[in-house]
Amino acid sequence: MTEFDYPEDLRYTPEHEWVRLGAADTVRVGITAYAQDALGDVVYVTLPTVGADLTAGDACGEIESTKSVSDLYSPLSGTVTAVNEALDGAPELLNTDPYGEGWVYEMTAGDAAQIEALMDAAGYRDNLA
Repeated sequence: MTEFDYPEDLRYTPEHEWVRLGAADTVRVGITAYAQDALGDVVYVTLPTVGADLTAGDACGEIESTKSVSDLYSPLSGTVTAVNEALDGAPELLNTDPYGEGWVYEMTAGDAAQIEALMDAAGYRDNLA
């Protein structure tokens, strides 16, 4: 199995998404290095709608690659506040920089306890094993 980077400052979901806490209960969401590798070359991303209210576990977008189409799931309950519009013209950012320029969307975190319930980097690595 290839060894990927899983930043320690992020929280992770079993669906291979990451969450980074920002200012004022806002979080940034993306997919992990493991997910982008499993998908292969990403060719299109369907982003959630700004203003949409999401419930943790809900499908809120899609990532299309040369191999398959995968749903994007909301890791938390909250409201979408921004989307990464750069992915419209450069979906490959999910492959080349999944933890930086390849972020997918931002949302308000309705309940901080939901963030704490997500896996830390060590837990995510154990989940992959």
